[in-house]
Amino acid sequence: MKRFAGVAVAALFAFTGVASAKELRLSHQWSTADVRHKVAQIVADEVAAAEVGLEIKIFPSKSLFKPREQYKPLSRGQLDMTVFPLAYAGGQRPEFNLTLMPGLVKNHDHAARLNESAFMGELEGLMAEDDVKVLVHGYLAGGFVGKEKCITSPDDVKGLQTRAAGKSFEQMLAAAGASIASMASSEIYNAMQTGVLDAANTSSSSFVSFRIYEQAKCFTPAGDVALWFMYQPLLMNKSTFDGLSAEQQKALMDGAAKAEAFYLEEAKKQDAEAVEVYKKNGVEIANMTTEEFQQWRAIAQESSYKSFVEQVPTGQKLLDMALSVE
Repeated sequence: MKRFAGVAVAALFAFTGVASAKELRLSHQWSTADVRHKVAQIVADEVAAAEVGLEIKIFPSKSLFKPREQYKPLSRGQLDMTVFPLAYAGGQRPEFNLTLMPGLVKNHDHAARLNESAFMGELEGLMAEDDVKVLVHGYLAGGFVGKEKCITSPDDVKGLQTRAAGKSFEQMLAAAGASIASMASSEIYNAMQTGVLDAANTSSSSFVSFRIYEQAKCFTPAGDVALWFMYQPLLMNKSTFDGLSAEQQKALMDGAAKAEAFYLEEAKKQDAEAVEVYKKNGVEIANMTTEEFQQWRAIAQESSYKSFVEQVPTGQKLLDMALSVE
């Protein structure tokens, strides 16, 4: 009888321990195979292993909130954490549109330097005003595909019906002489197949997952230089973080540091893997030169950058801070 009583007491303590663990809800729009889910999972696993009475429950595949509707609930404390393309919140904070701006980031190592810069500090200050904190910095890159030709320089898009990833890219491509067709990346394949699109711009992962290589003659990947970079950090409600114990905060930050290192290497790997997939499927690979990158940036300065500065009171200051990072 005493033995059973001991077991019952032990079970009660175990249950109490589980029940008292604080649960954080983390939402994102991607599948569990996606790199952004893996980044979230690393943080969740590291926090669990630290045994600090904290548990992160991940809701993938837009199962909790719609993709573009996560920043507001995060800032209001209705959501604890999210992996989120910050430009999606550009409607609330137009300054965030700078995190999806053509030619602002040259390559992944340059992105890593931007993450540590005063420019990012300014953006983090704005997020803090919204009660949001960055746990993991991360950029993902992309490139171009052409149905009949390679696209590396601005001249290559003249007269082509082109899909761009984001308003700023549409502005730049239009300034270069392209006609713009707006659509989700999931619609690129059919649009190229039916002749609606001649060219497209999106992320490396989308180029592979949507099998766009079946419709492309030439692929311009993210290499030594790339035009398309999008900042997609892991964010947390700041008040929730501040309300945790020192041990819980440390476990989160330790997990975040590990996840950030993984994110950078995995982002580079995705670009390299996209090249291999396209080569294997007989698609020509055309790398953009530094000179061509500068040509694109010059067009962006007269279109996308100019528009941003006109619409955002602190736009010129933020743009100059970003461009000052070598």
